[in-house]
Amino acid sequence: MKAREIALLTLQETDTQAKKSEQSLHRLLNRHKPDKNDRSLATELVNGVLRYRLRLDFIISLSYHHDLKKAAPVLRNILRLGAYQLLFLDKIPGWAAVDECVSLAVKYKGRHIAGIVNGVLRRIASEKGSLDEVLKNEPLGRRLSLEYSHPEWLLQRWLKRYGEEQTVAMLSSNNRAPLLSLRVNTLKTTPEIMGKALKDASVTFTKAAPEQFMLTHDFTACEPFIHLGLVTVQNPTQALPCLLLDPMPDETILDLCSAPGGKATFMAELMKNKGSILAVDRYRNKCEKVMRRAKALGISIIETFAENAETFQPDKQPSAILLDVPCTGTGVLGKKPDLRWRITPQQLDELTILQGKLLDHAAGLLNPGGVLVYATCSIEPEENQLQIDRFLERHPDFSRDHSPVPLPVMFSEMPSAPGAFITLPGNHEGYDGGFAQRLLKNNR
Repeated sequence: MKAREIALLTLQETDTQAKKSEQSLHRLLNRHKPDKNDRSLATELVNGVLRYRLRLDFIISLSYHHDLKKAAPVLRNILRLGAYQLLFLDKIPGWAAVDECVSLAVKYKGRHIAGIVNGVLRRIASEKGSLDEVLKNEPLGRRLSLEYSHPEWLLQRWLKRYGEEQTVAMLSSNNRAPLLSLRVNTLKTTPEIMGKALKDASVTFTKAAPEQFMLTHDFTACEPFIHLGLVTVQNPTQALPCLLLDPMPDETILDLCSAPGGKATFMAELMKNKGSILAVDRYRNKCEKVMRRAKALGISIIETFAENAETFQPDKQPSAILLDVPCTGTGVLGKKPDLRWRITPQQLDELTILQGKLLDHAAGLLNPGGVLVYATCSIEPEENQLQIDRFLERHPDFSRDHSPVPLPVMFSEMPSAPGAFITLPGNHEGYDGGFAQRLLKNNR
């Protein structure tokens, strides 16, 4: 099976079965085993179509003489695949992009629909150009929504909160292919030794902060080091909550929403694999993934519990709790391109309620003097600063607490909020958006 058909099937599953694109693509690539070039093209097509779906649909609608929303999902996705290649992939000849999509239409919808695909794509190919003229009279929010392909409701929130310049920087960042971030496993090696090994393997990378992190585009060349447990894939922003918590050897740390285990394993490395980390996740298969990840890294202090984080009661008294809550994920839309089409205002409301419940439960598990670090991969105030404000109103025995260790400069403490940090997409190349707050439980 060729790249375009694998991409089409992935998009179909994402659209019609609500599956995550990365999981569907990974499964289809493993099943059909295309060569390296087709794997790369299939990945580019899936991520590109998902990133630019709104913009592609707008352009397609200018040449499609029916209601595109009422078209069969497979037809929409074939047209999106063709339009993306014509508009964004200069190395693919226009005739090849059209012919391959026509062939897909013949296979999945018949010759009549193939004729429609042929006509629409040829019109797009002949008329392709800047959107500026078409969009010049549109209001700012709609124009940016179509140009950068983000839901307008979300974009309007960002414009109001962050202003036009910062919003455009975030939109642009979300539409770039993300860098791969590697965390050096300091239980097995050092950043210096690992840097030399990557250079010897002809891997181009840049150093990041904290010092254990590196950024690269070359995943394939890094795979052997990942399999050996010398490095693991984790974004530097995900390190922030762990640094704020500042876990020490021989402590007992509770990681209440642990899967997939990146923060638990980083904390174990910071603790020099001494002490105890209790990692909780509702699903047993996710707990198993955490343990496999720990084993690959040579970590033995993590114990998993397949239980509900809202009700979990640890046998050991934790000295600190990391609460990385379920959230909208608006800080990681760059590496999860389909997520921007799944989140809704209703989901935001539902998640803020769940986050509040998890915070309340975590607060009751700590003795005075205990530390609670709250974290999200969101940039929405309701899930971040406002969530903490509401928590402190309910729990006057807690207070915001400054970081106990110096943090990298890209993690800037929020004004008037000690121990609160936020990163925004686009401010630092390679860093996800996210939020973290360190809280201290005081004596009443």
